[in-house]
Amino acid sequence: MIRSLYNILLFVFVSCCTRDAFGGEQPNIVFVMTDDHASAAVSAYHSKINQTPRLDQLAEQGTLFENAFCTNGICAPSRAVFLTGTHSHINGVEDNGDVFDGSQATFPSLLQQAGYQTALFGKWHLKTDPTGFDHWEVLPGQGHYYSPEFVTKEGKHVVRGYCTDVTTDKALNWLTEQRDQSRPFLLMVQHKAPHRSWMPGTDHLMLYEDVQIPEPETLFDDYSTRSDAARNQEMSIANDMWMSYDLKVPPTDPEASLDGPDRWANGLLERMTPKERVQWEAAFNPRNDEFIKKNLHGKDLVRWKYQRYIKNYLRCIASVDDNVGRLLDSIDAAGLSDNTVVVYVSDQGFYLGEHGWYDKRFMYEPSLRLPMIIRWPGQAVAGQRRQELVQNLDMAQTLLDAAGVASPSRMQGRSLTPLLRGEAPEDWRSSIYYEYSEKGIHNVEPHYGVRTDQYKLIYFPELDAWELYDLHKDPNEVHNRANDEAYAAIQKNLREELQRLRVHYQVPAVKTLVE
Repeated sequence: MIRSLYNILLFVFVSCCTRDAFGGEQPNIVFVMTDDHASAAVSAYHSKINQTPRLDQLAEQGTLFENAFCTNGICAPSRAVFLTGTHSHINGVEDNGDVFDGSQATFPSLLQQAGYQTALFGKWHLKTDPTGFDHWEVLPGQGHYYSPEFVTKEGKHVVRGYCTDVTTDKALNWLTEQRDQSRPFLLMVQHKAPHRSWMPGTDHLMLYEDVQIPEPETLFDDYSTRSDAARNQEMSIANDMWMSYDLKVPPTDPEASLDGPDRWANGLLERMTPKERVQWEAAFNPRNDEFIKKNLHGKDLVRWKYQRYIKNYLRCIASVDDNVGRLLDSIDAAGLSDNTVVVYVSDQGFYLGEHGWYDKRFMYEPSLRLPMIIRWPGQAVAGQRRQELVQNLDMAQTLLDAAGVASPSRMQGRSLTPLLRGEAPEDWRSSIYYEYSEKGIHNVEPHYGVRTDQYKLIYFPELDAWELYDLHKDPNEVHNRANDEAYAAIQKNLREELQRLRVHYQVPAVKTLVE
């Protein structure tokens, strides 16, 4: 009874105070998240391999954060950080096996309590039903690219079509037909793409057909100065991709016994309609026949795998870009643009062949970095590119601040609204903290570390191994300076900063890193 009365009074109070952080009316919020979209595959981030015109448009109209990073480079932990504004050891989701506690404070639930109408469509991946949403339709687990299944409060249903298109369809239907137009809203559109297994939509199957995608400089990295962590991983394009599941080359013998994820590949194709299956086979069968005839080996085979992987990955992103455009066009057509915050992020980055890898997890730049673009016409400076160190940790407080809703003291990030205004706070953070805890999947060692503008220090506890990189001189992170006497003083300072961050962020069982 007391809690119900408190919630009623809170709603009335906040509803009467409809001023945002900039002194205007409370804005609507459209939050778009993709899965595993590397910033290196966004042309606004100077991509060398693809073009994303609608994301570029968003960046031209808003603020692009050049140095945006995740706190924990896998799906569920990063999503929990976005929602709660807390590090993984605080919100309880340290790896993909953990179950999210939806009773804790999240920015959607706080906005909902403040009078916002809230809706979520697409990937959730947190093992519990979403909380803080008036309406939600989410993919179970990773979901499927074709004929995706959605879970709702009423049950499950399958929708024919391509997941990126279908998720956007659902969001647009809610935006234009179902929402209460008298209230501000939060709309979260969370795509499966471009997550593995990189299945493009039928309208992009021929994209890049006659293009050779540039190879990364470190495609054939030998990890010669790194710790054993880099050598022991199981996420290499050369050795760890599956021919049918990942590379779309089914066995020539229909009776062949399949292992690993290859056992699931045909089931994914069976989700297609007959027309979609015909289009798929028309695109891939001739390419596969040509590949089999070449009988490639060694580096030639790795190069072929890279081209097959990266083209399908980029085809998935092309669908994302198209659908971001559909969303922006609908916001404009509805007359909502002037008072709507639009956010585009990925849950983390991804390896696009750098170091010979796919996947994420490591604290190296390709997976640590994520794209983050925020548009708010008339409030945030359009076309600016910010250099400050920001993280997914900051998003909850940013959106609450924009809506004029107080953030709980447990949140550990910082609102980005001063940066959106074009201000340069003198006390902005000079370092970020990262910690990866999962062991087993892709055999990536748990590790934690600190990154500043110029340096990165990583510690692998189970190996008792350090890695230090000078990012200005060595942006590809191939020269570990942890045992370089010339960097001894720098490493000492970074160890002290790492320890300070672990204390500051309340990391349990803090270890003394400095003698």
